[in-house]
Parts: sequence; structure tokens; C-alpha cells
Amino acid sequence: MFSMANATSPEENKAAGVAFLAENAKKPNIVTTDTGLQYEVLTPGTGTVSPKATDTVTVHYLGTSIEGKEFDSSYSRGEPTSFPLNRVIAGWTQGVQLMTEGAKYRFFIPSELAYGPQGAGGSIAPNSALIFEVELIKIQ
Repeated sequence: MFSMANATSPEENKAAGVAFLAENAKKPNIVTTDTGLQYEVLTPGTGTVSPKATDTVTVHYLGTSIEGKEFDSSYSRGEPTSFPLNRVIAGWTQGVQLMTEGAKYRFFIPSELAYGPQGAGGSIAPNSALIFEVELIKIQ
């Protein structure tokens, strides 16, 4: 229903993402933040502290299009990755701050909190909404 297989323009990508997120928001296990970021708690965390935007975090993650096409995965590479939380897309910065160590969330990120009209490297089209499963392993 929300296939971008025929989406050929940034405007069509944006419309597909908006439609997907509107439908997704109706699901009982989906939380939508004030910024439009949606998330689902897959595994509650065992930690007691959430990271700040200025913290470095270690995560495992899987990134897909709204159709489920994988474009990036630390699981596929066989090792988690670490980065300063304020150096990634806004959807990640906002979402990971909701987590504690040991948590696994699924984020549904509108295009304006992802890569926006520029897209990313050929693998993420302009104005694409994205889905990430993120496991927060450690806050440094």
C-alpha cells in the first residue's frame, strides 16, 4: 500500500512516507512524539539512565526503507558501532535519548528527521521516511 517502487520524485517519496506514518500511528503499540518521530519498544532497557545528545553511544542497528528494503546494518557487519549521538540524523538523536542500556526500539523516522530532500548516497532517496531497529548497548 505504501510502496515507493513507483515513486520517482522527491514529492512522491514524501507523500508515501506521510501516508505510511499516518497509518502506522494508528497502531496501539506506536508512540508518536511532538516532532513526528514514531517508536515502538521491542525490548525495555535494563539501564536506569538515558543518553544525552552529547554522549557517545554503542549500538547495533538495522536500517530499512518503509517497504522493508535494508540499506544499512551493523548486524550484517557483525559488530556494533559507536558514535556521538549529536552527529547522526535528528530522528536518531531524538529517539536514542528515549532509551536506556539494553533497550531495543524500532523507530519510524519522517524524512525531515532523516536525510530530507538531499537523501543519502544513492541508497536513500530524497524525502524518504526510514525505519531503524536500534539496540542501545552502552552509553559512554
